Amino acid sequence: MEEEVNETSEEMTRESPDVEIPLKEDGQTDLTAGEVGEVASPEPLPQASQEAIEYLKLIRDTELNKILFTDSLVTTSDTGKELGEFTVTVEPARKSGEDCYLIHANSHGAIDNVPCGTSITAYVSKCLETLEQQHHEYVKLEDHPLDRKTFIVQQDGQYVVNKVITQGEDVQRSAQTYRMESMQGFISEASNLLLQRLMVHKAVTEDVIFISFDSETNLCKTTYRTLEERKQTIGEREVHVTGIERTIHSTQDLPTSWQSYFLSDGHLTSRVQVGSPVTMRLLRVPSRLEMEEDLQKPVFKKKSLNWEEDMQLYSKFLDRKEELKGDHAVYMRHHPELKALLADFLQFLLLRKPDDVVSFAGDYFSAFSSKAPTGSAYATSTEGRFRRSASSIRSPPL
Repeated sequence: MEEEVNETSEEMTRESPDVEIPLKEDGQTDLTAGEVGEVASPEPLPQASQEAIEYLKLIRDTELNKILFTDSLVTTSDTGKELGEFTVTVEPARKSGEDCYLIHANSHGAIDNVPCGTSITAYVSKCLETLEQQHHEYVKLEDHPLDRKTFIVQQDGQYVVNKVITQGEDVQRSAQTYRMESMQGFISEASNLLLQRLMVHKAVTEDVIFISFDSETNLCKTTYRTLEERKQTIGEREVHVTGIERTIHSTQDLPTSWQSYFLSDGHLTSRVQVGSPVTMRLLRVPSRLEMEEDLQKPVFKKKSLNWEEDMQLYSKFLDRKEELKGDHAVYMRHHPELKALLADFLQFLLLRKPDDVVSFAGDYFSAFSSKAPTGSAYATSTEGRFRRSASSIRSPPL
C-alpha cells in the first residue's frame, strides 16, 4: 500500500490548510472570489509510457488466475517486536455486469502504543484498470485522532477522486476529476498489489513508466525495477525470493520507494518502505498452488464395434439377459393379477379395434385410478374415439 503503518502517522500529522480549493477537471483549480493574482497555467499531467500501456493490455486471464490467493504477513519493528498484521486477499468478482477482481488489503497495528492502520477495498478489471477503490487511513492519537478516506470511482467517462480528512473535530473535503484518456497506465494502490504479483513472472524494465497518486493524491510517475534474487529464511526454511522496487516520483515531495520480495508463485514474503524501521514479513511458507493446466483434450477416433463378435461382450450380454429374465419371472409370480389384467385389456382392445390405441388404453386403465371420475368404468362403443374408421370396416361378401 502507498502508506504503510509506520508512515501513516507522519503523513497524516502534516498541517493541512484551513481552506481547500475546489479542484476542477484534471486537477485544475479555481481561485475563490476576492483573491488577488493571475491564474497560473496548469502544469501538464504526467503520462504513462506506451510500453506500460501495452503491458497492461497484454495481460491474460490465465496469468491472473495464477495469482488469486491470500497473503498474510506480520509487521515487525527493527528490534523484532510484532506491531501488527498485513493481509491481502484477491478473488474473482463482478462489478456492473463486468468480470473483475475484488481486492481487500488491511494493515493494522500500534506504534508507540498508538493504534493506526490502513485498509483498501477495490474492484479492478482484468487489465488492472481501477473501477472503484476505497482507501481508509487512521491514527488514533489520544487528543487529536486523524482519519483520512479517499474514494476513487469511474463515473460518466472520468475518474472522480473524493477525499475526506478528519482531524479532531475539523473535517476537510476535496474533489478531483480526471478524463479517462489522461489516466491510461494508471496504477492504484489496489491494482499495484496485483501488478507486482504479475511482475514476478513477467518483469518490466525501469524505462517503463506508469502513473499513480502520491500520498496527497497528486498524479505522478511510478516506476518498477527488479532487485537481485536473494535467500530469505521463513520459519525454518530458506527459500529463494525475487525482489521488486516500486518508486513513486512525487512532484510535491521526495520520491518514495518500497521494496517487496516474492516467492516464485507470487506470494509476498517481505515488504518495507525504504528508510523505515518497520518491516512486513512472512512467518510460514504457504503451500504451493496447484494450478489446473488447460490441456487440449485428446481426440479418439470412433471404432466400429460388433458386440456379437466380441466374446467378452457377448458373454456379458447373455449373463445380463438371463438375469433380467429371472428377475421378471419372479415379479410376475409375485403379482399374478398382472397377467389377468393384460389379458383382459388385450381382449377388450381386439374387440373394440379403436383407431386411437393410446387414448383407448388411457381410458381403460384410468378406471383403476383412485382419481378416476365417477360413472361407468368403461366407455361405451358409441363414443367417437372407439369407433373404427369407415375405410377399416369391410362389407360382408355378397
